Amino acid sequence: MRGNLKTERDAISPVRVLADQAFSRAAGAPLLSGNSVQLLKDAQENYPAWLEAISRAEKRIHFECYIIHEDETGREFAEALAEKARQGVRVRLIYDWLGALGAASRKLWRQMASAGVEVRCFNPPRFDSPFGWLSRDHRKMLTVDGEVGYVTGLCVGKRWVGYPERNIEPWRDTGVEVRGPAVADIEMAFAQTWASCGTALPEDEFVERDSVPVAGSTLMRVIAGMPNTAGLYRLDYLVAALARKTLWLTDAYFVGTTIYIQSLASAARDGCDVRLLVPGSTDVPLMRALSRTGYRPLLEAGVRVFEWNGSMLHAKTAVADGHWARVGSTNLNLASWMGNWELDVAVEDRKFAEEMEAMFIEDLEHSTEIVLSNRKRVHATNHPEPPRRRRSRKYKRGSAGRAAIGALGLGSAVSAVITNRRILGTAEARVMVAASVLLLVLSVIAVLWPRVVTIPLAILGGWVAAALLIRSYRLHKEGSAAEQKSPQARTILSQSGPLPAAPTQKSSHMDSVKD
Repeated sequence: MRGNLKTERDAISPVRVLADQAFSRAAGAPLLSGNSVQLLKDAQENYPAWLEAISRAEKRIHFECYIIHEDETGREFAEALAEKARQGVRVRLIYDWLGALGAASRKLWRQMASAGVEVRCFNPPRFDSPFGWLSRDHRKMLTVDGEVGYVTGLCVGKRWVGYPERNIEPWRDTGVEVRGPAVADIEMAFAQTWASCGTALPEDEFVERDSVPVAGSTLMRVIAGMPNTAGLYRLDYLVAALARKTLWLTDAYFVGTTIYIQSLASAARDGCDVRLLVPGSTDVPLMRALSRTGYRPLLEAGVRVFEWNGSMLHAKTAVADGHWARVGSTNLNLASWMGNWELDVAVEDRKFAEEMEAMFIEDLEHSTEIVLSNRKRVHATNHPEPPRRRRSRKYKRGSAGRAAIGALGLGSAVSAVITNRRILGTAEARVMVAASVLLLVLSVIAVLWPRVVTIPLAILGGWVAAALLIRSYRLHKEGSAAEQKSPQARTILSQSGPLPAAPTQKSSHMDSVKD
C-alpha cells in the first residue's frame, strides 16, 4: 500500500511542477513561499487594520488607491497619513485622476501635501494623449515599512462604512493582510505605478524578497496587472480550465468575454461546481443589464448564478478546489483584464481557501439565485429580497471608468447583432433597446443638424492628428539624442532588435504626470 502511495506521489509531482510553471507563465508572477495571509471582510475589518498599520509606521508608507472620497472616512485616512508625515515618516500616495473626479477636491490633496505627504495623480488628461484616460490605476494597496501589505477591493469612502442615518447598508468587499517575502512584490508594484507618474523611487528603498523575514508557510503570487499584459486574464482562464471540483467567483462588474464565459460553461458541463455571485443592485444601473447578458449561456451549462441582496457587492474574489484563491482589484471584464493597472494576490493554501469558501457560502445566504424558466427566460427564484431603498444622487453616481465598461458591453451586444457571430439572449433586450434609441437619436440629429455631428468629429480628428504629430516629434527627438550619445546604437538595434526599457522608465502607453 505504501509503495502504491509513493508511486502516486511520484506521478503527481511532475504534473504539479508543470501546473506551477503554467500558472507562473500565465500570471507573470512567481510562486512565493514563507508568507502569512489574513482574510479581511468589509470595511469593519479592513479599515481598522489599515489605520493601525499606518499608526505604527516608522520608515515609510506607500498607499495606492483608485478613489479616496472627501468625506468623513476619507478625511480620517488623510489626517492619519498627514500625521505620520509630520512625524518624519516618508508617506507616498497615488490616486487615480478619473476615479477621484467628483469624489475629492484639490483641497484634500493640497492639505496632505502641505503636511509632507508626497501625492501623485495617475494619468490626468493630456493634450497629446486623447484616449489616454481609458487606462486607469484601479489598484488598491497599502504597505508599511516593507513589513506588512494590504491588497484589497476597497477604496476609501463612507459608502464602504454605510449610512445608517439613511438606512443604507455598507458595501460588501474583501481584502487581505500579507506578511512575508510577498510584501516586497507588493511594494514593487507600487514602485511601477510611482515611476509611471514621475521620478522613480530611490534604489535604496527597494525591498528584496530575501530581506523580508519569513512570516508563515503560505504560498502566493502577487499579480500586478498593467495595460495589455492580461496576466490575470490568462490565469483566470487557466483556473477555469483546471478546476476539477469547485470554482466560486464573486465579482462587482461582471461582463465576461465570450471565451471566458465558454470556459466557465465547459467547466460546469464537465461536472465542476461553478458559481457566480454578482450585485443585485449597482452604482452603475446599466451594469446589471450588461451582466445579465452573460447569464443565459452560463445557466444553460449548469453554472449557478446568484445576485447579492445588499446595497452593493464590490468584492473581486475567486476560490477553486478548496486550495486556490484570489483576492484583489480586478473585475471580470475587459477594462480590468486588459486596460487598467490592477493588483491581486493568488493564494495556494488549503486553510485560506476554506475561509474563502465559508465566506462565499455565507454571502449566498444573503443572495437570490437566478434560474432559467421553462421558457428559457432568466429570472430570480422566490428567495426574499429586501425592499429597494431610495438613495441619494451622490450614492447613485458611479465612476466614468465603470461607465466605459458599460459602453464596451453595449458595443459587444450591438456588434453581435451586426455580425451575427453569436446568439443573443432575451436578457440583452434592454441593451438592444438602449442601443437602438441612441442610434436613432444620433441619426435624426445628423440629418436635421449635420454640423452638430460633423463639428465634434472634426475637432476630435484634429486633436488626434495633433497628438500624433507631437508624439512622433518627441520620438524623433529622443531617437536623435540616443544616436548622438551612442553612434553604434543603430547597428545594435538592427542586429538585436529594440533594446528593453529600463525599469524606472515611464511606460510608453501611459503619460502620467504629477498633479
